Amino acid sequence: MIQFFKKTNFDFVGKRKIFFGLSASLILISIFSIFFHKGLNYGIDFSGGTLIQLKFNQHIPLSDVRNILSKNGVTGELQDFPQQNSILVKVKGTEAGISENIQGIFKREVPQNPYVLERSEYVGPTIGKHLVNQAFFALFWSFVGIIVYVAFRFKSGIWGAAGVIAIIHDVFITVGLFSVLNREININVIAALLTLAGYSINDTIVIFDRMRENIRLYRKDTLYELINRSVNETLSRTVITSLTVLLVLLSLFFFGGEVIHDFALALLFGVIIGSYSTIFVATPIVYEWEKRKTQ
Repeated sequence: MIQFFKKTNFDFVGKRKIFFGLSASLILISIFSIFFHKGLNYGIDFSGGTLIQLKFNQHIPLSDVRNILSKNGVTGELQDFPQQNSILVKVKGTEAGISENIQGIFKREVPQNPYVLERSEYVGPTIGKHLVNQAFFALFWSFVGIIVYVAFRFKSGIWGAAGVIAIIHDVFITVGLFSVLNREININVIAALLTLAGYSINDTIVIFDRMRENIRLYRKDTLYELINRSVNETLSRTVITSLTVLLVLLSLFFFGGEVIHDFALALLFGVIIGSYSTIFVATPIVYEWEKRKTQ
C-alpha cells in the first residue's frame, strides 16, 4: 500500500482535550445558528412550493433558464430533461399566480420558442413535514443499525456508541454550516448527510479494527499506547482516502453545476470533518470510557 507518511508517532490521545474543545466550539456555533439565529433554510421539498414543468419546441440550456428567471426576480430549483426539451422549475411559496407568472416570463423572454405546460403542482407544508419526519427516521435507524453492528463486531457497546457519537458530531456540524451559510436543506442534502454517515463510520471501523488487532499483538501496551499506535498505523490510509475523495468532490463542487452544488458542499465539508472526528473524537471517547471504567 502507498504510504503517504513513513512512520509517525503522533500523540493523538494526549491532545484529545484540545480537540474536544474545538468540537465543542463548532457544536455551540451550530446550535446558536440553528436555534437562535438564522435557523434552517428548508428547501421546497420540506417547506412547500410550486412545481411547474414546461415542454419547449427547442431545448433551452439550463444556464439560460436560470438567467431568465433571475433577471425577472424568480429564484428556485431547476431540473433539465433535454431529451424531452422540458424544464422543471421549483419555486418556494404556494400563492396563486406563481405558475402564471413563470409562464408569462418565458412567453416574454423567448417568444420564438413556444412551450406546452406539462404540469403545475403545489407541494403543501403537510407533505414537507412528512418528508422531514422520514429524513429524521432514516438518520435515526441508520444510527441504531451502526451501534448494533459495531457492538457485535467489536464485542463492546461503547465502540459502537463512540462511532455513532462521531457521526452525529459530523452530521450536526455540517447542518450547522448550512445554517451559517443560509444554504437550503433539501432532499439532495439529506442524501449527502446519509452518505457522510456511511463514510464516517467506515473510516472509524478501519481504526477500530486496527485497535482490535493491536490489543491481541501488544498485550503489554497500555490502551493509551495502543490507540496512538493504531491511529498512526492507519494515518496514511486515512489521509490518502480522504484526499482522493476530496479531489472528486472539488470537481463536482466547482464544475458540477447548480443542481448538485449543495450536495457536493455537504460531502466536501463532511469528508473533512468526518476524517477529523474519526481520529480526534471517536477513538478518544473509547479511551475516556475505558479509563473511567477501570478507575
